[in-house]
Amino acid sequence: MRMRSITSATAAAGLLGAVMFATPAVAAELTVLASSPMTEILDAVLPMFERDSGHKVHVLFLAGNALPDRIKNGAQADLLVTLPQIIDDLVQAGTVVPGSRVDFVRSRVGVAVRAGAPKPDISTVEGFKNALLAAKSIGFSQGSSGVHLMDLIERLGIADAVKAKAVVPKERGQRVGALVASGQAEIGVQQITELLSVPGIDFVGPLPEALQTTIVFATARPTTARQQGAASDLVTFLSSPPVAPIARKMGLEPAGR
Repeated sequence: MRMRSITSATAAAGLLGAVMFATPAVAAELTVLASSPMTEILDAVLPMFERDSGHKVHVLFLAGNALPDRIKNGAQADLLVTLPQIIDDLVQAGTVVPGSRVDFVRSRVGVAVRAGAPKPDISTVEGFKNALLAAKSIGFSQGSSGVHLMDLIERLGIADAVKAKAVVPKERGQRVGALVASGQAEIGVQQITELLSVPGIDFVGPLPEALQTTIVFATARPTTARQQGAASDLVTFLSSPPVAPIARKMGLEPAGR
């Protein structure tokens, strides 16, 4: 896990048209719990929100089941940014307000190789299948993209071959791209946004459309939220036009667009 206190920063000139908020009489301090794939996008856009709203945001990035476990154990937070299925589970557990979910961004799955290595042709189903079979080692996560890959290799009839050379992160939150960059995995499969942020690798491309999946990330309000008004401002900001080009640059697509 990683905690980052986002402080006000000077945004790029092209982003000066960010959504403006009335200066609050008392600036709020927001606590946000977010799934680790949201690290780069939130790090990039929250300084804009802080500058325009006057509020301050503290974010704790968590991997795997750490986020829902925290909330179920009573952790205080004003907003969550995570997977819809986690939100639904927390609603059932009585720790997230029903109906508070707002979809934020959509993420797709892609492939990467070590920087400078030949890029396999994964533009077709057969090409992707052959790339997996030809690779000496295959890195994938134990999160949503990894679960999707496990389904794909079953459908493609290559589950045993892929599992025999699988390499998964040993530490919670470690990116698959880091395994590829270090040479532990010849090819890596993970959410595109998580691959693009890792140095030392080359992005090959997205999975073929016939094999692709869309992973949604959404916001929701925990029952422990204290700064509900400021949290609502943040939700509105995350769906605003200035955020969209930043999201796309990071391999994400704004939800609803």
